[in-house]
Amino acid sequence: MVVDAVTCSDILKDATKAVAKIIGKPESYVMILLNSGVPIAFAGTEEPAAYGELISIGGLGAGVNGKLSETIAEILQIKLSIDSSRFYIKFYDSPRPFFGFNGSTF
Repeated sequence: MVVDAVTCSDILKDATKAVAKIIGKPESYVMILLNSGVPIAFAGTEEPAAYGELISIGGLGAGVNGKLSETIAEILQIKLSIDSSRFYIKFYDSPRPFFGFNGSTF
């Protein structure tokens, strides 16, 4: 599925705001990548599907991850008609020294 520029921009804005709010970090620390047009098979079909990875330095946990999964799935359903049953998201809680930014690490 190829996503048009307007829809892509809307998804990036919505997802950035949602992730920042749910994790409790400023939007300036949130980066979203949307890579459309990549072939994907899910549950044996090529119907619309998505895979995501979310990396954070702290702020993750069972409750937060559930809310993130729910919210991102809702964005994908509304903007791309991807059913939540066709979306996986993997969460990583990264130690500060394992994440680089601005020529250093956190």
